[in-house]
Amino acid sequence: MNIVVYCSANNDLPVEITSIAAALGRWIGEGRHTLVYGGVNAGLMHITAQAARDAGCQNIIGIVPEMFRHRADQLCTELVLARDLNHRKAMLIERGDAFVVLPGGLGTIDEWISTLSHLVVEGSERPIVVVNHEGMYSAQAEQLRSTAQSQFSRSPLIASSILVNNSQELINKLNQLNKQ
Repeated sequence: MNIVVYCSANNDLPVEITSIAAALGRWIGEGRHTLVYGGVNAGLMHITAQAARDAGCQNIIGIVPEMFRHRADQLCTELVLARDLNHRKAMLIERGDAFVVLPGGLGTIDEWISTLSHLVVEGSERPIVVVNHEGMYSAQAEQLRSTAQSQFSRSPLIASSILVNNSQELINKLNQLNKQ
């Protein structure tokens, strides 16, 4: 299974956040899944990739915009250069069987919503699992639920992201999805 991970590229994050990325990476590696991510050697991106590699992951695909080529993670077994951030998002979405949103900033939120929008348009039910650490994504999830229930929405899939609160819930949900 190709697991696309959206997350922060910031360094010096607290251990309660970095441990979530490491747990996800271990799950990907132990399950012999493929990690597909932004491919940058920083923050949660690198932590996830390192944990995946340490746990036996053989396929780590980094999709990096040309302008960030110099920041590419050496852990990538395949490095794909994108024209820009929008091109990268399209390639990430195309390669994903499932998507995980870890804590992150505006770019992470943009990737989540862009992926959700793409899946709604194509009618796909590929799962998006969002780690809602300390409620950081609660407002976005509520907005999506409100939109899905409004007269403006044509698809209940808008509210289909699966929110979990911590690494244990994340791993349990991924194990459940992996069995389907």
